[in-house]
Amino acid sequence: MTSQAPAHEDAHEAHHGHSHGHQAGHGTFKSYMTGFVLSVILTAIPFWLVMAGVFESRVVTAIIVMALAAVQIVVHMIFFLHMNTKSEGGWTIMALIFTIVIVAIALSGSLWVMYHLNTNMMPMSPEMMKNMP
Repeated sequence: MTSQAPAHEDAHEAHHGHSHGHQAGHGTFKSYMTGFVLSVILTAIPFWLVMAGVFESRVVTAIIVMALAAVQIVVHMIFFLHMNTKSEGGWTIMALIFTIVIVAIALSGSLWVMYHLNTNMMPMSPEMMKNMP
C-alpha cells in the first residue's frame, strides 16, 4: 500500500500540472491585498513628498523617490509575480538580480542626463526667448 501512494501523488500532480518544487505558488487574496496596499503607500509617499515640498533639497527628494520606486518594484515582483528563491529552481532570483542591475543603470543614467541637461542645452539670450512660440 505504501508503494501505491507515491504513484498516486505523481498521477495527481501530472493530472493537475502541479510540481511543488518547480513552480511559483499562487497568491492568496491576503497576499494580493498586501501587495496592493504597499503599492498604494509606495506611490502616495513620493507624490506627497514632491507636492508638499517636504524637503528643501531637490536632491534629497529625488533620492527618496528613486529609493521608494526601487522598493515598489521589489514589492511587485514578490507579491504579484510570486518571485522567490525556491520557485523555478532559483531562476526567478536570477531574474530579480538582473532586474535590479537594469533598474540601477536606468535610474543612474536618467539622473545623469537630467543633471547635465542644462549644461548641454544651446544657450539662449533673453531676446531669443521673447520670440519663442
